Amino acid sequence: MLARYRQIPLSNALPLHSDEIDVLLSAEDFRLRLLDLIKRAKTRIYLTALYLQDDEAGREILDTLVAAKQANPKLVIRVFVDFHRAQRGLIGEKKSLGNRQLYLDINKSFPDALEIFGVPVKQKEFLGVLHLKGFVIDDTVLYSGASLNNVYLDVGDKYRCDRYHQITQAGLANSFVDYLQSNFVKSGLAPRINVPESVDKKQQKSLIKQLKGLLRRAKYQVRSPNTEQAPMQIQPLVGFGKRGNGLNQAARKIVKSAQDSLVIFTPYFNLPKPLGSDLRSALKRGVEVTIVVGDKKANDFYIADEAQFSTIGIVPYLYEVLLSRFVKRHQKFIDKGQLNIRLWYHGDNSYHLKGIVADEKYHLLTGSNMNPRAWNLDIENGLFIVDEHRHLLDKWHQELENILQYTTRVNHFSDIETSKEYPEKVRELLRRIQLTSFDRILKRFL
Repeated sequence: MLARYRQIPLSNALPLHSDEIDVLLSAEDFRLRLLDLIKRAKTRIYLTALYLQDDEAGREILDTLVAAKQANPKLVIRVFVDFHRAQRGLIGEKKSLGNRQLYLDINKSFPDALEIFGVPVKQKEFLGVLHLKGFVIDDTVLYSGASLNNVYLDVGDKYRCDRYHQITQAGLANSFVDYLQSNFVKSGLAPRINVPESVDKKQQKSLIKQLKGLLRRAKYQVRSPNTEQAPMQIQPLVGFGKRGNGLNQAARKIVKSAQDSLVIFTPYFNLPKPLGSDLRSALKRGVEVTIVVGDKKANDFYIADEAQFSTIGIVPYLYEVLLSRFVKRHQKFIDKGQLNIRLWYHGDNSYHLKGIVADEKYHLLTGSNMNPRAWNLDIENGLFIVDEHRHLLDKWHQELENILQYTTRVNHFSDIETSKEYPEKVRELLRRIQLTSFDRILKRFL
């Protein structure tokens, strides 16, 4: 089984050495590294994120990009964000141009300093978004599930915990850039959103139809892959939709391959059915499984003040209900010490970690939240690393220890709050959702 597993996901891989990968341990370190790389860029900067926010952190990134361009006019700077997310305000705010207004202002002050593209994955944001991650600066890929705003970059009084990896590998950087160039720039299907011209609804509909067809077929291409003499291998992956989704397939292969240990990070506990089935099979064959998930209070939708509670605030409670059901069904594995559910909580900060590690040698770095939405609706990417001889073991242990310091183990399903303990507004909304069976529909979008 292992031989078959290795053949499928590593057909388009690149060589990797341990000194080419650096693991950062905090959002602040990530922000400082990103700024430093931008300042030292020589040829190209390609940033891809769900959004680049109009706040202190977002403006600092844009100001640093502009300064880099002024210092080096030949520098190519391109930013890719979700088309819909870039043109609305935050949830609960009045209708506005959203982050696009900042992009327009920057372009007015510094024409041609950079290009910002809005990628329209679906007609509506709730049906799917651009969730590709990765920042390419020259021959370096800085990879994280983080977007670009105050909380992700630890500017202010709170942060959102993620994973952060810097990989210096020219072939990998080229594959990321080639994908962005081919599908979004040269295709003309991702309009510039830092210029006044905009597409109308009819044009937008046509663009999305063409882009969806293109993205379903598109993959990362690796120029002249050669891993024969490499101590490790790395493969860029992309996934969009249910069928032929290379990222989802790789996630399942890693879980299926686990013989001794399996670690899964997910911010929102709602595993896709195929992945959940693979996880149960791993438990049955004796694999020690650790799932690190955010406490509901570490969810970015959590509303602490009951007086301010709104419908969107139900999301963390729905995830907790799903987690509680999972714990009840697998209590015997928890009792044996074979299944470890660890809840992450650190004050007012939030949790956004994603990824899978099997047997401490197969690593999936990804921006995918490992839920049905990511599995079926959004466009996602990831990096699959095979480290047969565990060259990354020390770095992995350091990262894991850093993450687990703010976690507690769930020993029994009674450790998790029940709906009877929830605030009254939450209980009432949960009751209405369950009465209409709307929770089954919601699970597809959570």
